[in-house]
Amino acid sequence: MSGSEKKIPKHIAIIMDGNGRWAKKRGLPRTMGHRAGAKTLKKILTHAGELGVKYLTVYAFSTENWKRPQNEVDTLMKLFKEYLKNEKKTMMKNGVRLMVSGKKEGVNKELIEEIEKTEKLTEGNDKITLNIAFNYGGRSEIVDAVNKILKDGVTEVTEESFSKYMYRDIPDPELLIRTSGEIRISNFLLWQIAYTELYITELTWPDFDESELEKALNTYMKRDRRFGGLKNEK
Repeated sequence: MSGSEKKIPKHIAIIMDGNGRWAKKRGLPRTMGHRAGAKTLKKILTHAGELGVKYLTVYAFSTENWKRPQNEVDTLMKLFKEYLKNEKKTMMKNGVRLMVSGKKEGVNKELIEEIEKTEKLTEGNDKITLNIAFNYGGRSEIVDAVNKILKDGVTEVTEESFSKYMYRDIPDPELLIRTSGEIRISNFLLWQIAYTELYITELTWPDFDESELEKALNTYMKRDRRFGGLKNEK
């Protein structure tokens, strides 16, 4: 991969879009697309860790996804539980710490227990943190943060102190990747991506591989991030 390793983003976020379209194109049920997407996540997580990325946040299930057909919702819940059970050993071997961000309301008790068990098991791992946004919505996260602040009796906040009330107190992502060509944020990390670089690819998530991740990183490393200021010129 070209470019300096020093420029590799510490935190990458991904909207894993296009599983259903991938399956439809092949005459398969949408659920098969989600299973293919889970395999892609495993590959991308491993490669991101090898490249030096420290945090990978992925959008797995939004608060709006409950509107989907019940059989698809049930499959996504089952698939997440299977992923956690099957990947524990790999996470421990590869130094992956798991975090899950989102609401617990509506999620079945068995899945919540599996999430908590895996988070506890991997909390000492420090090569890369996988933050899965599950039953997550950016607006809900901000509203929940405000309610926590009010409950604590806080009367004034700064951007820094407000950030600590988010679901997870981790660095903001430098790069957001969205697959399948849609040019929108979809209620994802609304607070955290104020100055995040966006990378949109037409590829569906199951077709996104290690070389495409490197392509996204190379594009990111060529950009001039000014955070509202001007580029220093001689």
